[in-house]
Amino acid sequence: MTTEADCIFCSIVAGARPCHKVLETDLVLSFMDIFPASQGHTLVIPKHHYETVFDIPESAMQAVSVVAKRIAGAIRAELAPDGMTIVQVNGAAAGQTVMHYHVHLLPRTQGESMRLHGSNQADPARLDALARAFAARLIELHPQ
Repeated sequence: MTTEADCIFCSIVAGARPCHKVLETDLVLSFMDIFPASQGHTLVIPKHHYETVFDIPESAMQAVSVVAKRIAGAIRAELAPDGMTIVQVNGAAAGQTVMHYHVHLLPRTQGESMRLHGSNQADPARLDALARAFAARLIELHPQ
């Protein structure tokens, strides 16, 4: 079991590690995956530590889902992918590598092979550019 003290996502939430932030609310943080399986691969996490779907309260799960839906729309508006894989896995046997509940948003191109994790670290400047573009699209699509 991963604790908050040794959780990489908790350290990102705490500001101890950097991220390429797309959106932050009181309950949720979204940022670019640094090992993307596709261009625009984005993660959405609750700011509080929950390992799996079995641990997260419904209210926190709902907050993550609402943000994931909005960011998926921003990704679609910015990148115009052929499709979007939205996935959430639970436990190492299912492929979860960071034991903090999170949702993957993976823009897809027709004919592309299905992968959840990339093998190469992305260019930080490209991740920053995508994060800013998605954040701008969010403001466009969901003005306050």
